[in-house]
Amino acid sequence: MSDSWRAGSETRPTDGVGEESGGTPFPENVSGTPGSGAGLRRLLSCLGIVVLVLAALAGGIVWLFRDELFHPFGDVRACEGSDLQLPGVINAGGASIPADASDIHYFTRNGSAEVSFLSSQIPDYLHRAGIIPDDKLLFDENYGTKAVADDEIELPDGLCGSPLRGPAWIYQPTGTTSPGVNVMVERSPMVNDLFRSPARAVVTYNTP
Repeated sequence: MSDSWRAGSETRPTDGVGEESGGTPFPENVSGTPGSGAGLRRLLSCLGIVVLVLAALAGGIVWLFRDELFHPFGDVRACEGSDLQLPGVINAGGASIPADASDIHYFTRNGSAEVSFLSSQIPDYLHRAGIIPDDKLLFDENYGTKAVADDEIELPDGLCGSPLRGPAWIYQPTGTTSPGVNVMVERSPMVNDLFRSPARAVVTYNTP
């Protein structure tokens, strides 16, 4: 009796065997490979960080080189559509623009150039360029005339930058005084025979 009981107990299946062989699967078989979900999340998180870093680097590069990327010839002074790059020191109409010139812009097209700049040395430039002879007054009507006195005077087509403020004076030299050069300069709104200080000038001339 005792031997038979022991034999029966040895061959009797345990509770877990039936479930393993054909019943309900173990928990690890339900979820697949242990830890696979956590690993995927870590991978996606790393990829996201890499993408953000690359985007930041690309944005920084664009910001650093924005002038070269968005201006003709990589020259911040050149207006869109210019077909010729002007040198670092612009020789406009026979003389270099004033040394104190600021807010400089230019537009070149089909052999002509338009240059805009702000300066307190306009009289010196006009004399050096031969626009006005040294012995003549700045507002001699033999060399120029009054322009419109609007608060703002539009720039020539294609030239970018700030408009001129009226009143203004236009020089249109002929003969021996820089033929083909046109200069418009802001006059003082208070004193007729003075320029603004500083004054904006727009010089139009033929390029070599």
